[in-house]
Amino acid sequence: MKRIQYHQYGGPDLMRLEEFELASPGKGQVAVKIKFAAINPIDWKLRAGRMKIVTGRTFPRAMGMDISGTVISVGEGVTRFKIGDAVFGLARFKESGALGEAVVTKDSFLAKKPDTVSFEEAACLGTPGATAWNGLVDKAKLTAGEHVFINGCTGAVGEAAVQIAQILGAKVSGSCSAVATERARALGVQTVFDYRTTDLSTVRERFDVVYDTAATMTDAVGLGLLRQNGRFVDLNPTPGKFIRSMFNRRLKVVVCTPRSEILDRLARAAKDENLRLPIAEIVPLSEAIPLITALESGRKLAGKALVMMD
Repeated sequence: MKRIQYHQYGGPDLMRLEEFELASPGKGQVAVKIKFAAINPIDWKLRAGRMKIVTGRTFPRAMGMDISGTVISVGEGVTRFKIGDAVFGLARFKESGALGEAVVTKDSFLAKKPDTVSFEEAACLGTPGATAWNGLVDKAKLTAGEHVFINGCTGAVGEAAVQIAQILGAKVSGSCSAVATERARALGVQTVFDYRTTDLSTVRERFDVVYDTAATMTDAVGLGLLRQNGRFVDLNPTPGKFIRSMFNRRLKVVVCTPRSEILDRLARAAKDENLRLPIAEIVPLSEAIPLITALESGRKLAGKALVMMD
């Protein structure tokens, strides 16, 4: 079997497509033969060593978080899945491994893929969907009738957040680039601001929740857009922000934390056609490293980039 991996932390030139031996799934784990993997910025951030305090210094290290595929074996205690099940979800954060032909992950990081959702579509849902849910539901406690502002509403997490907010019955406003404005309106964003021409600190509307999915807002701007008892959700976790959030109940810091009930809800939303993320490009595993390198260097796509294993 092959996967993309690296032998030290650093830049894109360190990625290699190499043979590896798939471990047997342990207790509560599932082995998945991957059909598609979605590329996310976290993939190269981990390879660069930005989270090495968590990921450690054992090499080689695999890459990739988001997958769709079929179950090929299950570990002790796994009852939610059986061999042959079509699934989607996430690899384990520390071990990663989505950008390869197979991976072992936690059973709680997977959900069954609905028959009406393609493997390509399902591969897009894991990290963006879970992160959107973590911010809106787990942190902000968004409820029906509230008004949420999503900064970066046409990015992957932003689009997932727009759709989840509407599922929850909230009103949505947001910001994006001028070229993405029509896309935002088609998603249901009622008031759209061009982030390049709008100083968000001058926006007069106030919101129950502000979710900075683009990770570009300052605390002052985000908190300034809130109504009384509003919540500012920040997707750019730093030690300083975690400390400040302990003393400011309106500041919520998000780290993607998948669990089975979230992924099951994402599956249901996708089945009901209430959650879809656009796909911009699909390449085979043999061509994935140049695409990852280009995206890391700033190439923009109007949707998700996928890697096909078959």
